[in-house]
Amino acid sequence: MVDKRERIIQAAIDVFSEKGIEKATISEIVNKAGIAQGTFYLYFTSKLAVMPAIAEVMVNKILEGITSEVKDGPISQQIEVIIRVIFNITNEYKELTKLIYTGLTQTQYVGNWETIYAPLYRWIEDLLQKGKEAQAIHPDVNIKYTAKILIGSIESVAEQVYLYDHLDAESIAGHKKELHKFVTNALRAYQ
Repeated sequence: MVDKRERIIQAAIDVFSEKGIEKATISEIVNKAGIAQGTFYLYFTSKLAVMPAIAEVMVNKILEGITSEVKDGPISQQIEVIIRVIFNITNEYKELTKLIYTGLTQTQYVGNWETIYAPLYRWIEDLLQKGKEAQAIHPDVNIKYTAKILIGSIESVAEQVYLYDHLDAESIAGHKKELHKFVTNALRAYQ
């Protein structure tokens, strides 16, 4: 059974998506979640306080996708899979992505971004460290900085093609290909 916090988060996603963040009310969120209004405040101090939890949902979707799809093999191939997963999730959850950016940037919670993304960054850092140990990427690559740059770059291009440009499949494939070349060249990936 889904716990109350998760029900609140899902209800907030639904209500925010339907009404917009400004017009949505806590009453609508709790009605959708099927809980008492007081229960909401046990978990969140305001409707905007739900935004970091919504962002965590998206980061978890990305993390689940890459952990299940990225297999052992050449680092170049692993990066290609990461790009594909992030593009697919961004495409599938366009409205949720827009909601997160709108909600977090309107609040004091934008400072939580790095904490929310920390598990994803750590996973990428581990992948890059293995690549360094296997001498598959350049030894001078700083894995801590590069993990953030890598995720930021992939997400930025995925958002550009799906949220702003509305490109056709051929153009999207071209963006993925160029992004892959850019990243592997930057890492000087040898495999």
